[in-house]
This record gives sequence, structure tokens and C-alpha cells, in this order.
Amino acid sequence: MLEVAHLTGGYQHLKILNDVSFSVNNGEVVGLIGLNGAGKSTTIKHILGLLQPLSGTMTIDGLQQATDLAAYRQQIAFVPETPILYPELSLREHLELTILAYQLDPAATWERANALLKTFRLDQMLDWFPVHFSKGMQQKVMIVNAFMTDASLLIIDEPFTGLDPLAVHNLLDLIAAKKANGTAVLMTTHILATAQAQADRFILLNQGQIRASGTVTELAADFHVTPDHLDDIYLTMAKENGDV
Repeated sequence: MLEVAHLTGGYQHLKILNDVSFSVNNGEVVGLIGLNGAGKSTTIKHILGLLQPLSGTMTIDGLQQATDLAAYRQQIAFVPETPILYPELSLREHLELTILAYQLDPAATWERANALLKTFRLDQMLDWFPVHFSKGMQQKVMIVNAFMTDASLLIIDEPFTGLDPLAVHNLLDLIAAKKANGTAVLMTTHILATAQAQADRFILLNQGQIRASGTVTELAADFHVTPDHLDDIYLTMAKENGDV
């Protein structure tokens, strides 16, 4: 599981997050929701170890980020909003690099990877380079790289951008399978209907702080919203800020 405790941080001298604490349990999907600029991306970057916190701790399955960053990072698989691919590496070489980075068993991992490649209709493109992939195809490559690992924490940042409806359906099935296998999943998305259908709990970030957290029913009671719709909860939070 992921435990974030009293995280305060941001960029150099610009503090974005203030005393943020939450957890993501094994076998649970948690939605990280907030307006643009609320601190979602900053939170993810801190969890990934890309930013140095001013204070606070982040722990995955007992491994603390500050103590052993390399071992900590090996517990994380990440699907970023914008695909990050190496132009000089083919699809096959990207997958081989992931196997090396996570110290995975090649035979077993290639079996999983080939199934994922077939699901996303990339199985005939192993020797293609990123320049030949559309944005949606690049996103599928990122998904395959993340889901072929056995990481205990899966972080998915706006994963549906650029995906066709069939790929969205396939991705949702994969997330459900990871959850069933005990993976902790932290997901951000502005497609709130999909988030409500997939996530067990939500963390609502507002101006670098947690405004509320819980199930949709619990959040609706907090915001005095009826019926229990995440869209209405989101709009109510926006109105609190004067953004609507």
C-alpha cells in the first residue's frame, strides 16, 4: 500500500502542497480529483520521487522513499498523461528496457507483454519506432509498459487522453484486473463519470490541501449534494473557490 504522511512540497521556493496525508490500500482504486492547479501533478511527482519534499514521508509496502529510493521506485508503475518514449528505441526495445529496469523474469514478462500488445493491437508493431505512432498508440505503449510489471502501486495520470473507445474499455478491464490481484491504484482523471464507476474512494485536492476524502456517498454528505454524483460534488467545490 501507499502511505503519504504530512507531505508539504512544491517547486524550489514555490510551495504547492501543504500537509497532505492519504493512503491507497492494496486492492483499491483511489481517484485523485481536483481543479487545474490544485496540486494533483505535484503530488504525483513527489510520490514518484521526482521532487524533493519540504517535509513529510512517502512509503510503499514499508519501503520509505527517503531511505531507499531505488527499491521504492521499483514498486511503482506509472502511466503519465503525456507519453514519454525514446525516439531511438523501437517498441520491442522499450519493453526490454522495462524488463531490465524492474529486474523482471524475461519469459514470464514477455508472455504478459504479448497478451497486452494483442489487446491494444500493437503486436505487429514491435519493430516500429515512436515517430510512427499516433498519440493514442504512444499512450498504449505506456500502458503496456506499466501493466506488464508486477509493481505493487500503479499510478495512472489522465490515462484516457487520446485513446479510442475500445482502448478505454480495455484499459478499464486491466485496471479492474490489477485491483483484483491486490495492486494499489492511484488514478487522476477529469472524466468524472468514469472515475465514479471505477474508484472505491476519492481524494479531493483544493489549493494544495485535501478538501475532503471518502466514497462518493460520504463526499455528497460532506458537500450537501443530492443525489450522489461526483460531477455535482466537483462543481460544488469549484463554487467554494469562486471558480463557477
